[in-house]
Amino acid sequence: MKRLLLVLFLAGGVAAGLYFWCSRVQVEQLVIYHDQDEDGIYDLEDIVLGARREVTGKTTYRDGYYEGGYPPEGEGVCTDLIWRAFSNAGYDLKKEIDLDIQEHPEEYPVEKPDPNIDFRRIVNLRIFFARHGTVLTNEIIPGDPENLAQWQGGDIVITDDPEHIGIVSDKRNASGVPYVIHNPGPCPRESNTLRFWKVTAHFRYPKEGER
Repeated sequence: MKRLLLVLFLAGGVAAGLYFWCSRVQVEQLVIYHDQDEDGIYDLEDIVLGARREVTGKTTYRDGYYEGGYPPEGEGVCTDLIWRAFSNAGYDLKKEIDLDIQEHPEEYPVEKPDPNIDFRRIVNLRIFFARHGTVLTNEIIPGDPENLAQWQGGDIVITDDPEHIGIVSDKRNASGVPYVIHNPGPCPRESNTLRFWKVTAHFRYPKEGER
C-alpha cells in the first residue's frame, strides 16, 4: 500500500511538472550575430552576463561623484550596472556618450559637459540610446509570444516611477515576461519585477543594421 501511494505521489509530481512546463509561454529568442569584443559570445548574451556579474558580485549601492568618472569596483548605482554590462561586451559607453554630448550638445540637457558624471545620468542614457539604438515597444503583454519576442535579454529598459534603469534578462517567468537585472539598492538583483514597471523607454544597442 505504501509503495502504491509512493508511485502515485511520484506520478502526480511528474504530471504536475509536465503541465507546468507545457503551460509556460514559449517566446522566440532573438540572436544578433555580432560580437563586439570577439570573445565568442554575441553581444546581447554578453551584456546579460555582464549585468548578472553585478548581482553575483553584490555591488554595494553607493552614489557619488568621482574624478575620472568611474566609481570604485564593487560600488555603484543603477546606471553603473549599465556601463559595466556593456563593457563586458566590448563597448565603452562613457567614451561614446562623452563624444556624442561633445559633438551634439543641443541634444542633451546639460549646461556644461562633465565627463565625470554625464555617462551616469539616466536622462543622458535615454537620449543616447534613443539616438543610436533601436527604439522598441514599452508595452508588455503577458502570455503574448509576439509581443514578448520584442523583449530580449540585453535590452535596456527605463522607468520614471521612480526613475530607474536596468537590463532585460534572458530569464522569463511562466507568462513569458522577462526578468530584469538592476540595482535598486542595497545591491543589484535579477528580479521578476519588470511586469510591474511603468516602462517609459526600451532600447536595443547598437542600432540593428549598424553592426
